[in-house]
Amino acid sequence: MITFARTLALAAVVLGTTALAGCGGTGRPGPHAVSGSPAVHHSAGAHGSGAARRPPTLAPTRGGLTPVFKRGDPAAGRTVALTFDADMTASQGKRAAGGERFDNPSLIALLRRLEVPSTVFMTGRWAEEYPTQAHAIGNDPLFEIANHSYSHYAFTDDCYGLPRIGAERMASDVRRAFAAFRKAGATNVVPYFRFPGGCYDKTALRALAPEKVTAVQWDVVSGDAFATDPDAVAQQVLDGVKPGSLVVMHCTRSAAPVTAEAVERIVPELRERGYRFVKVSELMRH
Repeated sequence: MITFARTLALAAVVLGTTALAGCGGTGRPGPHAVSGSPAVHHSAGAHGSGAARRPPTLAPTRGGLTPVFKRGDPAAGRTVALTFDADMTASQGKRAAGGERFDNPSLIALLRRLEVPSTVFMTGRWAEEYPTQAHAIGNDPLFEIANHSYSHYAFTDDCYGLPRIGAERMASDVRRAFAAFRKAGATNVVPYFRFPGGCYDKTALRALAPEKVTAVQWDVVSGDAFATDPDAVAQQVLDGVKPGSLVVMHCTRSAAPVTAEAVERIVPELRERGYRFVKVSELMRH
């Protein structure tokens, strides 16, 4: 079984400045968005229209700290949220120009075909590299885009070898990522933030409090980073999911090559068990 710590440590060695690399996909793009708040979200079914409304956020914790959400209320029933990290750093631009792909359109296409509502935690640098895909994902009611920082720098020391961003730059880094989503024309953007590597402390939570975001972690690790056995990834998720679970996965052609195959097994098996897939914004409502 591949642990999250092991995969992130491996990723830090292989990719240098990021724990993983992102996802993508095109199809059914909506109208180009106008500028405005990043917290605009179209709440609907898998492919419904729905009215735009602000997604739920948690109340700030004591001491002026950013709230942290790790899983939904088990009493709300058999719901589960699949989340996908789309990582990319500024330093990987040359590698992308050389042909390395940090997206995975086939995974996004699979989620559409299976009609699985999902939350994509995207870095601003990824949105800049793949603006057409960011636009398509960010205008499809099946998905919502959340913030994964601009360039995937760590917000604490000793975070799997990631370079660290100073506390004075944390808030502006988050704002820069939201600006990249707006520039790409994404409208289904929610005020949630995932720390690179999942690493945070009180200093980071305090620095982000003015941005009014909710930090989103997870309770189920897929182990898909650098995995080569899709059945092992699928089994790890299937063994860990409970009502209200929040699963962390990744989407990339080079650093998580078997994620789509694992999802193709995970989705029907969980549905057979009576689970309903939801985005983080819905999971947070319960």
